[in-house]
Amino acid sequence: MAKGKLSEEVKTFVVQSLACFDSPSVVVAAVKQEYGETITRQAVEGYDPNKRAGSNLADKWRQVFEETRKTFLEDTSKIAISHRAVRLRALQRMAEKAESQGNMPLAASLMEQAAKEVGDSYTNRRELTGKDGKDLPVPVSPVTIFQLPDNGRG
Repeated sequence: MAKGKLSEEVKTFVVQSLACFDSPSVVVAAVKQEYGETITRQAVEGYDPNKRAGSNLADKWRQVFEETRKTFLEDTSKIAISHRAVRLRALQRMAEKAESQGNMPLAASLMEQAAKEVGDSYTNRRELTGKDGKDLPVPVSPVTIFQLPDNGRG
């Protein structure tokens, strides 16, 4: 389908998707799923001002692209996977499925990943540092030294 035959809504969707770093193939599939319209990868590239195919893109779409990209790069809060709780829920679902299918190595790996997600709590190793990553001050306290008997071992 040629660029001129797409609705404004679909064009906006394409431009915004590209601005959010979706590949042309991903955009083609999303347009098909969301709007039931077929568009080629080459046509999608025509809406990316950073590609040669998009060098003649109208100013209106360039502006939409730039504003969307700026917002996308500055505001990760709208990206679900950027939130720990979302990642943990996904890992939970995957681990349950792996376990129910008998794939214990994968389930264990997913559990380890979840533990890492909440702060490396799967291990008893803890690294503590002071301000700006410097060593913690060691408190000086009186220490009693006990002399163990030699028992002739030298």
